Amino acid sequence: MKESEHKQIFEAWLHKHKGLLFKVVRAYAFTPPDQEDLFQEVALQLWNSIPNFRGNAAATTWIYRVALYAAIAWTRKEKKHNEGRQLLTRNEHFLVETPKAQDTRLDWLYEQIGRLNEIDRSLTLLLLDGFSYKEMSQILGISESNVGVKINRIKKYLIHKSKEYDHHGI
Repeated sequence: MKESEHKQIFEAWLHKHKGLLFKVVRAYAFTPPDQEDLFQEVALQLWNSIPNFRGNAAATTWIYRVALYAAIAWTRKEKKHNEGRQLLTRNEHFLVETPKAQDTRLDWLYEQIGRLNEIDRSLTLLLLDGFSYKEMSQILGISESNVGVKINRIKKYLIHKSKEYDHHGI
């Protein structure tokens, strides 16, 4: 593949699927600097994956798979990197006032998604984007029945948490 063709595919994918990429980044990274780092990692992995794309699956499926695997790997690497250290960003709220989000429900949802394990986070994002159980199983490499069981548990968890959210008036 010529470099110009590689670049053209990459730019088209970034332009067409940037919303998908930002969703994945937001579900796995919670501070703006981490989100920037993760987006760069996802973009790099996407660039590197282009020669391996054979068109056997939809480009969206391929991009989701690459983004989710990159996010999971980045999360594990970051966890090891930060182990045993207290980050300055944890105390950042003492130094600056954080701006209020426009929709606290969306912030709440991303917070809840962020509390899920890596596979459940990925499934939730795929579900929100309307992927079928079959597509989800192909992207994540788990059985369709396992996808169904996990999604059912995730829904129950989120329903339970949403009742707490409503009850406390947060």
